Amino acid sequence: MAILEVEAMDLGPDVRAISLELVEGADREPLHGPEAVQVWSLTLPAIAGQDPWALDFFSHLEPLREYCQDKKIKYREASERCVVIPAPGQEELPALLLRFERETIGMRAGNLVSSGDAALENELSRQGADAYHRAYPNYNFCAICDLENGSVVVLSAKLWASEIARRLRPTLSSMDLQVRIGP
Repeated sequence: MAILEVEAMDLGPDVRAISLELVEGADREPLHGPEAVQVWSLTLPAIAGQDPWALDFFSHLEPLREYCQDKKIKYREASERCVVIPAPGQEELPALLLRFERETIGMRAGNLVSSGDAALENELSRQGADAYHRAYPNYNFCAICDLENGSVVVLSAKLWASEIARRLRPTLSSMDLQVRIGP
């Protein structure tokens, strides 16, 4: 059985973070591969809820561009080293996450996603996921997705671990997955 643990995370006094860890029940090893991608492809949009959201890629961009062109996935060249994929659909998202599971992927949700955020996108191009540190208060959340290691870290001044778990439970109820809050 897989377990998705959702708990507050201490990253210092100036950051509010929530850790989501997807592990195998008995041995607590990070869950990855197709089974994990199915969970993440339901989890990420559920956390966003009704907010506009997007995935941010800031490394290995040429294979990403080729993949998106081949699969006809819409993307935007946000800056020199940042490609944004606005809210991939449920048919596209699992395959996209599986193909790029080894990459660190960013995610953000909130009104600025629709209008674009050149300042953040330039910083993502320059410093990768570290750019979310200053920008996350402008969004409902920003997230750093390390799916290969079964981890998503949500930075948010608006969401708590309990709210994320509340959003996830109905979405993940059909899967053999336990969502647990706290240690």
